[in-house]
Amino acid sequence: MASGSGQSITSWADKSGEFKRGQSQFRNHVSKQPGAEFPPEKGRYHLYVSYACPWAHRTLIVRSLKGLDDIIPYTSVHWEMLEKGWRFATPEEKIPGDNVTPDPIHKNSTHLRNVYFDVDPDYTGRFTVPTLYDIKQNKIVSNESSEIIRMFYTEFDDIIHDKYRSVDLFPEKLRAEIEGTNDWTYNDINNGVYKSGFATTQEAYEKAVKPLFASLDRAEAHLAEHAAPYYFGTNITEADVRLYTTIVRFDPVYVQHFKCNIRDIRSGYPSLHKWLRKLYWDVPAFKNTTQFEHIKNHYTKSHKQINPFSVTPVGPLPDILPKDQEVPAAAAALRSTNQ
Repeated sequence: MASGSGQSITSWADKSGEFKRGQSQFRNHVSKQPGAEFPPEKGRYHLYVSYACPWAHRTLIVRSLKGLDDIIPYTSVHWEMLEKGWRFATPEEKIPGDNVTPDPIHKNSTHLRNVYFDVDPDYTGRFTVPTLYDIKQNKIVSNESSEIIRMFYTEFDDIIHDKYRSVDLFPEKLRAEIEGTNDWTYNDINNGVYKSGFATTQEAYEKAVKPLFASLDRAEAHLAEHAAPYYFGTNITEADVRLYTTIVRFDPVYVQHFKCNIRDIRSGYPSLHKWLRKLYWDVPAFKNTTQFEHIKNHYTKSHKQINPFSVTPVGPLPDILPKDQEVPAAAAALRSTNQ
């Protein structure tokens, strides 16, 4: 998720009323190839994230799955993002989640934008999370989530514990299927909730929300037929990571805040709901990086154009259901199916 230095960061739609996501500016790559500008080294890189942002959330999940906790430290910004963009927590604030602190690298930084201007005083692009920062060279390696997670897949394998080297989130035999799934998952689901929520005309909203639910139906059908228990079988892959960060936010935020209310996950998508809870409750990399207070407060208190009074809905309760519990409508449907 981004903030920018051009138009107001709270103005998300273009003249047509449609949300247009900007392009990342930093597209460098950590590489273990000899002579690389950004070689893999313990403690050399710092990851800036927001627990609220689904794009940044991907990097935290993969960082954990690949055993990079001691290799790449991170700082989470505060959940609040207003006119100056993402800000760091102050020393006095007690915000839930690990590493929600002032910037440990740039002591005078109050906002993520300060890091960008420290790297390049003439920078005119977006101030985004995730940001992978090279401490040695005072350079931003990348602020493109999809590329950062793929660096984490393999480029640090020579310096991580042996047990994590076999974790393959992008296996060769599944790459074509994962890439095919990524295409519509990104366009219609990951970005589809934003295109729905930030639309400023009825036409733009309906143009986005209908493909969103058509693609949720598509994911539901796939999981109903193939989940065992993950998206492509018995091992977690990139497809699980990229879909999870949207689905875990869907009921707590996107249903009401982004008007994605044709159905919710817990009562309308039994296979997606089962898959979601399997990841959350059984895989620490997913549960431990999911901070619902950040998620709910960020969207409802930062998007003033959608929610000008910053009132955060209490529900749904709980934020995510236990594995053995269903909402009444879903439980009744399951009983009917099993009879």
